[in-house]
Amino acid sequence: MENTHPQPPYLLVRRPAASLADGIVTFREREPVDLAAARRQWEAYVEAFRSRGWGIVEVPVADDLPDSVFVEDTVVMFGERAVLTNPKQPTRNPETGSVAQVLEELGIPYDRIAAPGTLDGGDVLKVGSTVYVGLSGTTNAEGIAQLAGFVEPHGYRVVTVPLTKALHLKSAVTALPDGTVIGYAPVVDDPDAFESFLPVPEESGAHVVLSGDTLIMAADAPESAALLRERGWDVVEVDVGEYEKLEGCVTCLSVRVR
Repeated sequence: MENTHPQPPYLLVRRPAASLADGIVTFREREPVDLAAARRQWEAYVEAFRSRGWGIVEVPVADDLPDSVFVEDTVVMFGERAVLTNPKQPTRNPETGSVAQVLEELGIPYDRIAAPGTLDGGDVLKVGSTVYVGLSGTTNAEGIAQLAGFVEPHGYRVVTVPLTKALHLKSAVTALPDGTVIGYAPVVDDPDAFESFLPVPEESGAHVVLSGDTLIMAADAPESAALLRERGWDVVEVDVGEYEKLEGCVTCLSVRVR
């Protein structure tokens, strides 16, 4: 797959590293990862977007960076600008270098979180002009303050959300196109932090990526998919089981540029 630097909308993605199985695990027991299956799942995930009109831009694969497939953690888009993050984990911090190069190639201007601030993109949930940011083991108060300084002058409002039960905020909650925040209640510290909250019956059912009015979500959450279809949403299910072993989900594998 070669980059063609398409016009928006397109996805930034990064192929899984050969060292994927060595990725960080914090809130679950480590399981063996099938790299061949992970590669097939990644291809199918990308195709789910391509078939719906998204262009694809690849950040070069980094076989020495196990978690680099989770490109969402390295950069967050705010309209036509980006914020490059500063991951706390030493094994993840180098991931931002290649992402910065791709942003520059694409002509996307960006601000950058700097030490002592730390921020992972998986802790950032945008709902309209409100930006919920998880104060977590990977994102600190200084990182949130820097993010607010970058985006609030452009009309965004940053809201800090406590996070102790999941790796990232978007491991616990995501948002529907109408702004409803969905989450798996046992791993959500404070559902009242959100203006509208809908609990779902499966943990992986809390993760959706939007493609227009289509919700792309994990294939192992059938009850949650049924609930969302009953509410009128078009749902497309993809298998991301190998990434779930590493606390990843459908949001982690791409950054949408629109």
